[in-house]
Amino acid sequence: MSALSLKPSLRHSVSDWSSNNQQLSATAQHQRHVSHEVRQEGRALRNDTHCKTVWDESATSRRLGDRIWDVARWRDVLESCAQKVDEEMEALTLSKEQSEQALAATSVPLEVTNECLTLREGRRGYELVGDAVEEQLKKEVELIEGVQQRLQQGVHQAFEQLCVLQEARHQLTADLQNKMEALDIDMSCLSLTTTSPNISLKTNPTRIPSGSSTPQEWVQFSQRNVARAHEAVHVSQQMREELSLSRAQLHNELEAQLRATEFALRKRTHQEQRARDELQWQMKNTQDEMAEMESDIRGLDADLQAKTASLKLAHTRLEARTQRCGVDLCRDQVQHGLVAEVQQLEATIQDLKQKLSEAQHSLQKLKLHQSRMQQDLSRKQEALTLEQRSIHTRTRIASPSWSDRTAPPLVPLMNSSGRSDLQLLARSLTY
Repeated sequence: MSALSLKPSLRHSVSDWSSNNQQLSATAQHQRHVSHEVRQEGRALRNDTHCKTVWDESATSRRLGDRIWDVARWRDVLESCAQKVDEEMEALTLSKEQSEQALAATSVPLEVTNECLTLREGRRGYELVGDAVEEQLKKEVELIEGVQQRLQQGVHQAFEQLCVLQEARHQLTADLQNKMEALDIDMSCLSLTTTSPNISLKTNPTRIPSGSSTPQEWVQFSQRNVARAHEAVHVSQQMREELSLSRAQLHNELEAQLRATEFALRKRTHQEQRARDELQWQMKNTQDEMAEMESDIRGLDADLQAKTASLKLAHTRLEARTQRCGVDLCRDQVQHGLVAEVQQLEATIQDLKQKLSEAQHSLQKLKLHQSRMQQDLSRKQEALTLEQRSIHTRTRIASPSWSDRTAPPLVPLMNSSGRSDLQLLARSLTY
């Protein structure tokens, strides 16, 4: 007792004790109220954020689905357009090959025509004439060279258009590959959930990547590629029609000229055959005439010899009668007859000599002309042989075969995953 009194301590009053109790109760009640408010606000926030998150994820999935549909639609458009470009490239390649075939088919006619012109230069003398055959052959050479130039121009234009189509096809391929990759990425994003194992936080995912485009630019880019491809296909179709029409026209022109040349050549050959036959007939008649002339010359010479013998006889008689003597040297009827006979024989001999000279001169002319006709016949025969060789040479010219040929296979387009078929299977979209 004495120890407690020695160490007194602070004592609180009952009122302080009651106040402290009241304060503790009030504070506890306030803290519980605040905690209740916080809990209610937390529950409301959880509900709101859950609904917003679910809604945002649903909206994002819906937008992803819409985007996948847009990309898939443009993918189908690009595939269809690329397929049309492939078909048009194949058709244009075939048309180009047909034009190249037609161009190659003109080499033989041009070679044959030049060979015919060279052959006909071998004619000699009056047979070397500028006739209708030469005119038609020169026209044919000019036409074939013009045909070759036009066909070569068409082949060059087709090649340039093939380059344009190839460029358009390349643009479509690149765009299509980008669409396929974007479609793969968006479908992969659509398949992700909060429980997917490969999700994680990324550094600055909301950044705008360099080279990003707006939706309008995205649509315009594909529209330009498709429009460029359609324009190239349209131009190619018109070019194929023009090439086909040009080949048909050139074929008809060349065929008509070939027939005109062959007709002129056959007509000229017939004329030369007639001229040769006529000349052969003239030579035969001339030979017959020469034979008769030689026979007549021999007859004239025999008559001249006979008349000379008769003249000798008359001269001898006259000379012998000059030996008569006296009055018997009479100019009697015998004397007058012998004189008349001598005069007649001399005149006859002179006429026979004149006629023999004329006959021999005529025979020489016949022989000379026979030689000229023989030479001309040889030239005509050579010319006819050359014409026949030209006709035989032209049998090498066949109607140009400009038929269709199977086009070579094209290299298929490749997408990002290495698939080679443009007809890609559409993936089923899960919304």
